[in-house]
Amino acid sequence: MSLLARPAMASLAARALQRLTALAGRRIASPLLSRYPEYPRNTRELTVPTSAGPARAVVYLPGTATVTDTASGSAPPVHVNFHGGGYVLPPIELDDPLCRFLAAEAGVAVVNVDYVVAPQHPFPAPPHQAYEIVRWVAGHGAEHGWDGDRLTVGGQSAGGGLAAAVARQALEARQGRRAGGDAVNTNDGAPAIALQVLHYPPLDLATHARDKRAAIAKPVLRPWMADVFDSAYVPDPRRRTDRLVSPAHPSDTADLTGIAPAFVVTAEHDLLRAEGVRYAERLREAGALLDHYDVPGVDHGYDQRDAETARGVYALIAAHVRRATIAGPGNTPRENQS
Repeated sequence: MSLLARPAMASLAARALQRLTALAGRRIASPLLSRYPEYPRNTRELTVPTSAGPARAVVYLPGTATVTDTASGSAPPVHVNFHGGGYVLPPIELDDPLCRFLAAEAGVAVVNVDYVVAPQHPFPAPPHQAYEIVRWVAGHGAEHGWDGDRLTVGGQSAGGGLAAAVARQALEARQGRRAGGDAVNTNDGAPAIALQVLHYPPLDLATHARDKRAAIAKPVLRPWMADVFDSAYVPDPRRRTDRLVSPAHPSDTADLTGIAPAFVVTAEHDLLRAEGVRYAERLREAGALLDHYDVPGVDHGYDQRDAETARGVYALIAAHVRRATIAGPGNTPRENQS
């Protein structure tokens, strides 16, 4: 075990990374906030109450949509977005280009969530809070200007992992079970999710990064990052096989039939590509894979650096979100693997 894999050291390193990110926040976010100027920001903030504390969210409305539209019956669908950052970093602004793009091109209200992160809030706090937030969004559209009955979820990197965990919790709530067969409250208002968008997600923290292989010699994600992020997020390695952490690990064999339809996006050079492909195959077997797109020639987090490649992928995501929210939950998945 490396020094950084020890929970105490991982916690210290994670807090240091948080401070550095905060100091560099404006410099990092500035070029992203100015990207795609044809999609202006039409935003407002709100606070979502959760058992882990209030969660800040930035709502991106399509065009000139306002709460007034709800009264006339024309409220837009809603997409809940969870940012990346290894479950440790809270850079909500980095997803601003994606949120503006989806609001405009998919015609949805995008709720960009500032969820709790480790080490201050280790597992299972983030996926449990994420699920509570999605339930709240589904149930409070009338007063906030969106249609909570036409709802999708998604995220990039760790945010994709949280989106997968939200879809899993919704499935288990509807079926009245959780992993191990324990009963759950089926009256908890499980949201009907029309689509889950999983964009280069980490879906197997039980397998260490040193045992994963990328298509290039030096991928963006390095083992030391996994030591910090994974140990800060899930300090007990025995818990990393949990289905809300590692649904692509072979130990998770539950039947996923009935889970929200999915669009999975992997990156050809990403260290996490193989687990994304495995999970896409698992969803396909459950009849829940709408599409899997492997972005050629790029690595993890490519959309933060490559605006034009990102534009093409964002357009695919927007098209899937638009179709899902027109059809609504329960539409029949049509697989089109790329």
